[in-house]
Amino acid sequence: MRFILRFFAFLFSAGAVMFCIAAAVGAFFYWKYSQDLPDHAALANYEPPVMTRVHAADGSLLAEYAHERRLYLPIQAMPKIVVAAFLSAEDKNFYKHGGIDPEGIVRAILTNAQSGKKQGASTITQQVAKNFLLSNEQTYDRKIKEALIALRIESTYSKDKILELYLNEIFLGTIVPGRNLHGVAAAALDYFGKSVHELTINEAAYLAALPKGPNNYHPYRKTQAAMSRRNEIIGLMAQNGYITGDEAAEAKKQTLGVNPRVAFPNAANANYFTEEVRREISERYGESKLYEGGLSVRATLDPKMQALARKALVDGLVRYDQGRGWRGAERQVDLVGRDWGLAVSEMPALGDIAPWRLAVVLSTSGGVAQIGLQPRREASGAVSKDRETGSITAEGVKWTGRPVATALKVGDLVYVEPIDTGRALYRLRQKPEVSGAIVAMDPYTGRVHAMVGGFSYDDSEFNRATQAMRQPGSSFKPLVYSAALDNGYTPSSVVQDSPITIEAGPGQEAWTPSNYDGKSGGPHTLRYGIEHSKNLMTVRLAKDIGMPLIAEYSRRFGVYDDLLPVLPMSLGAGETTVMRMVTAYSMLANGGRRIRPTLIDRIQDRTGETIYRHDNRKCIGCEAEKWSGQDEPRLVDESEQVLDPLTAYQMVSIMEGVVQRGTATILKQIGKPLAGKTGTTNDAKDAWFVGFSPDLAVGVYLGFDKPRSLGDRATGGGLAAPIVLDFLKVALKDKPPTPFRVPPGIKLIRVNASSGTRAGSGEGGGTILEAFKPGTAPPDAYVAAPSGPPATVPPDAGAAAQAGGVY
Repeated sequence: MRFILRFFAFLFSAGAVMFCIAAAVGAFFYWKYSQDLPDHAALANYEPPVMTRVHAADGSLLAEYAHERRLYLPIQAMPKIVVAAFLSAEDKNFYKHGGIDPEGIVRAILTNAQSGKKQGASTITQQVAKNFLLSNEQTYDRKIKEALIALRIESTYSKDKILELYLNEIFLGTIVPGRNLHGVAAAALDYFGKSVHELTINEAAYLAALPKGPNNYHPYRKTQAAMSRRNEIIGLMAQNGYITGDEAAEAKKQTLGVNPRVAFPNAANANYFTEEVRREISERYGESKLYEGGLSVRATLDPKMQALARKALVDGLVRYDQGRGWRGAERQVDLVGRDWGLAVSEMPALGDIAPWRLAVVLSTSGGVAQIGLQPRREASGAVSKDRETGSITAEGVKWTGRPVATALKVGDLVYVEPIDTGRALYRLRQKPEVSGAIVAMDPYTGRVHAMVGGFSYDDSEFNRATQAMRQPGSSFKPLVYSAALDNGYTPSSVVQDSPITIEAGPGQEAWTPSNYDGKSGGPHTLRYGIEHSKNLMTVRLAKDIGMPLIAEYSRRFGVYDDLLPVLPMSLGAGETTVMRMVTAYSMLANGGRRIRPTLIDRIQDRTGETIYRHDNRKCIGCEAEKWSGQDEPRLVDESEQVLDPLTAYQMVSIMEGVVQRGTATILKQIGKPLAGKTGTTNDAKDAWFVGFSPDLAVGVYLGFDKPRSLGDRATGGGLAAPIVLDFLKVALKDKPPTPFRVPPGIKLIRVNASSGTRAGSGEGGGTILEAFKPGTAPPDAYVAAPSGPPATVPPDAGAAAQAGGVY
């Protein structure tokens, strides 16, 4: 008996010693691996990188900017079916264990022993520890640290918080090339084109299959494996009681249903616009905030108007380019012994000029060219096996002035545009060498409704609306005349349209400007000078009021920051941008108030707080909780008055004459009140039209990126104005013909359109209503100044720069 007692005492003592040794070893390892563990408390303030999203004025998505594509959803907003799928696939005991799942470890060991397959036993908490705080290295040290951190996380955070972090952080692959998806919300959008709340059982189960290895279950390259794993998860969901057996059976019958979304339906039309927005956000807040800050940006872009503007500009560029003839194929493709589809698929093509497509000429006979269209890319990135063909007949090459057999040869790689899709007929196209820009703006707020910076963003990212510095030519003249009307002149004031020479000083050649047609017509009114774009009158006017004053007006209107005060600049010889010119004209249209052009209405941070708003007008009465008989709310505009409202209206009235009787009569056919001015620079290197209706300002510029003449007969009225016509006749189609607002104080007096004198009571045709300020009136009669030799002006600052004539 004593022996038995001693034996059990020995065992107890040995066990105690072993326990102490094990505890000591465990404590040692815990101490060792706890020394440099990352601070799990950082998760409390964790803000995951969230993509910035840009929406158009109508709410449609324009662009997303992110290094990791993620939309963060709190656990309360996470659909139950999604939670069920991920718990079943990754950690069914998540709400029971304390960070490490012993049952899962045993199950993994048995599975590995029986099947030889490697099955992990990491809990969701361990995956959070690894993804947030550790590396992906496959070592025992890392696994031990992962387990220790998981225990600490479980003791610090709620289960819901841990699951929230996991579901928003987990990498779920790439379905659209270049778009790495993190979190279930972003994955639902890209894989299925729907909100996470719209996911079905089979769709949620497929997403839950991806954490084990997205490439192993790719919907196109590994379809069978993806289906098998998805069905396995559906079975687990039923086994765990989340769905019924019938629901599981029905879900397993479904296809994967992957349908990658068209993320940005307006992208092709708005690339220049969205890049400008991206650049502005980056400059304002920095790259980190742009790509990780989860900003919500509401842009000013009107998608319908943007599409109209792009079509009008592209059509205008193509119209001009085709008028200069066919230059030949983009390149030659060797088709001998090759699948023409694969050969053409390797060729780079512009992706933003639909409905144009790249094609290769397969044969030419009988006056018809057979073409093979570049195969489309599938969602997986693979080249489609479909081979689309079509024909180009004589009608399709008519603009080249050549027969089909002369214009094209086998192997030519060309762009084509469909004429008749039913008969697969196409028209030959070519990328225009000329370029240009168009901007459409709200003249009262500066909100840019549309902006196109060239023919194709894919071809050239250079934005000619904001970055191209070009001479505006005669489109600058309204600022010269505004300065004159603000300083004693009236629309009926008379200026000589006769030769003038500006002496440049000793050793310098004199400058002798001329009108576009090379002629001079004697004395004319200010109105006539703008309507018919008379250079000689403008130079005399600028000489009289002084170039320093004109330089000041150009600064006020934002056309130039520091205009050199020399006379050639009065004809638009300085360089500026389309955006600046449209902004300046907007200030004429809105009664002379300063506006700041903007592409962004509002920016909110990831919490929904507004951190930027363009419209800073005060709203009196907008904070009232209810209506109690008080006055209606009113907006107070405190923007600077840069021009007398009466002067602004006088210029609007004069520029209406440009459309009615002057250099832009092509716009009369729109049948709505319009005002504007054409511009053509020296040697016709730039063609402009800038104008406005009462509620919409628009400007167009055409020219070669490396300036050269557009042609002997090229003018703003002939090249730019037709583009504005194409745009406005659709943009204003449903707008009522509202006249320009006449400000209080303006007197409308009928005058003789030619002389500017007051019209007699019996005078019929040839009269117009002219706008006069208080204290001014048209003369009752006009006496022509005596004719004489051309005037010569002594040298002054105006002769210091020989900038060349502009028209």
